[in-house]
Amino acid sequence: MSSLILAHARYQALEQIRVPIGLLASGLFPAISMLAFAAPFVGDDPAASTLSMGSMMLIGGMSAALIALSISVAQDREQPWNPYLRTLPAGPLPHFAGRLLTAMALMVVSTIPVTLVAAIFTEADLSPARLAGMIGAVLAGSVPFMLIGLFLGLTLPSKAAIAVSQILFFPFAIVGGLMLPPQVMPGFLNVISSYVPSRGGGELVWWAAGGATPGTLPLVVLACWTVAAGAAAAWAYRRDEGRRFS
Repeated sequence: MSSLILAHARYQALEQIRVPIGLLASGLFPAISMLAFAAPFVGDDPAASTLSMGSMMLIGGMSAALIALSISVAQDREQPWNPYLRTLPAGPLPHFAGRLLTAMALMVVSTIPVTLVAAIFTEADLSPARLAGMIGAVLAGSVPFMLIGLFLGLTLPSKAAIAVSQILFFPFAIVGGLMLPPQVMPGFLNVISSYVPSRGGGELVWWAAGGATPGTLPLVVLACWTVAAGAAAAWAYRRDEGRRFS
């Protein structure tokens, strides 16, 4: 089974490399944001610049998880190769596990431009242990966005997946406190922020970056979003399977 998962992951990674625009968008947008909004204002503060770097890393991870994954799944569904894959005796697990592994690899790659900007223009803590912890937190905090991306890709045509994933991405990033620190957001927005998955993911990343211990409510909400998104993605897969073979 593991060899099948790795084979699917390798195939999907090659597909991403051949059309690298999604990877570039996931990495360059947060790096440019780091350069424009964090480096000039908090670049001399090691703690603040490290927290900002964590926020931008999570934004890149969310982009790869939500936007790139939903689009690639929707596009694959429109290809004749996809129904053939579903007839193979291995079942859906290797295909989807390989896809998630590929998405996670893209998330890790998307952190590189942000790290380079932080290294050149800020005093952020770039110790290996700190970076490893932040990347692990990005992967953990992006799980519900991968599942939401699967749900969108399995229920929408590719053109609609492009629009809907982008419409969801920016409110998640803003309300979750990744563009502006929660401390400077209006009170009502800070309250709402605790109920979106990006806030829970952000608190994990900020903790890994040397910030405060994550609050209980954002982590519970993050777990609830993960369970709900997983159930929605499973339902969407069964629905799409039934339509294809009914």
